[in-house]
Amino acid sequence: MPFDFRASSRTARDHARTAGTALVNWWRAVSIEALCVAVLWWIGLALLGIPLAPLWALIGGLMTFVPNFGGVITVIFPVLMVLFSGRDWYRLGFVLGLYALIVVIDQLVLQPWLLKRVTRVPIWASIFVPILLGIIIPFWGVLLGPPLLAVVYAFRKPKQKAMPMAPVSSASRSELPMVAPKLPGSPSSGTLSPGSTPLETELPPDPQQP
Repeated sequence: MPFDFRASSRTARDHARTAGTALVNWWRAVSIEALCVAVLWWIGLALLGIPLAPLWALIGGLMTFVPNFGGVITVIFPVLMVLFSGRDWYRLGFVLGLYALIVVIDQLVLQPWLLKRVTRVPIWASIFVPILLGIIIPFWGVLLGPPLLAVVYAFRKPKQKAMPMAPVSSASRSELPMVAPKLPGSPSSGTLSPGSTPLETELPPDPQQP
């Protein structure tokens, strides 16, 4: 059988288009996640009275693209601002608590929910697969886990739901033709009208009757 180069190239283009669309959707999800994280940082730092809160919030949103170390880099600047502005230990504790709260919201709520909505990745997979890959391949597993999940689930066909059958009403059931049973020796079975019954059909004579 000759090799069909056109069909194989068309299939390769379709696969590349599917993978590219999945990566674009993943990038959209991460961008929305970064925007939400920046808003959370801005609200928290503004309530705590940290100087230059919008700048640190912008850095926090950009650091969302850097796994593991992005959050640590983000919290360094507000901590230094607190230490240089008078060493307010209560406010320093609130800054660290804000960092922990944003990390929990981002990793357990925002990222799984956005991947579910945009790339159809299940919530359990978006939580546990990057952790597992991070243990197997440190740093790179966490970095490449979400886009790999987006590509894998893009090639999975969604389950088609069975169409429910419409119930047959009594009125439509009465309009169906009634077919008389075919008895031995009869030439054919007749079709009855809706008003007649099988007893009204003509039966063949019994050969044993005198």
